[in-house]
Amino acid sequence: MTEPKIILDQDGIRRALTRIAFEIVEKNKGAEHLLLAGVKTRGIYLAQRIADKLGEVEGKAPPVLELDVTPWRDDVPRTDAPLPDLDPRIAGATVIIVDDVLYTGRTVRAAIEAISHRGRAERIQLAVLVDRGHRELPLRPDYIGKNLPTARDERVFVRLTEVDGEDSVNIQARNP
Repeated sequence: MTEPKIILDQDGIRRALTRIAFEIVEKNKGAEHLLLAGVKTRGIYLAQRIADKLGEVEGKAPPVLELDVTPWRDDVPRTDAPLPDLDPRIAGATVIIVDDVLYTGRTVRAAIEAISHRGRAERIQLAVLVDRGHRELPLRPDYIGKNLPTARDERVFVRLTEVDGEDSVNIQARNP
């Protein structure tokens, strides 16, 4: 693999999440009736950061739901693990799915199914830190931190302090 190229540093990620939070407030006319659903693993921390920013702006942070989409993925063998129960916070809420990187769209499809299994949301929106293109499903994010056109042989790595000890988004091409 070639040397990674830094796309966003700590300040860039902070600015992108702040912008997403303000766009959420504008589009939803406030933060009331919002529920942020962070896709495991890094999406959870991004959702919490956005919720904290919404709390600063609107006076009250929306709740954050940890979303494990594994049981609904179509590219991973199914397990017999029990599915989560209904979550009453979803009913009537605007659920914003938060993920680190949007690529083919399959994780988002699984996230929508996971939300639908746990309750009936008023509407579902999507926020991603990085949209790298190459969609296989007709999905489009409502909120994007950074559009990053990539080649299929490139990898995007999101590193967050809560998991990796630092904040950065890097892109790296595989060697031929």
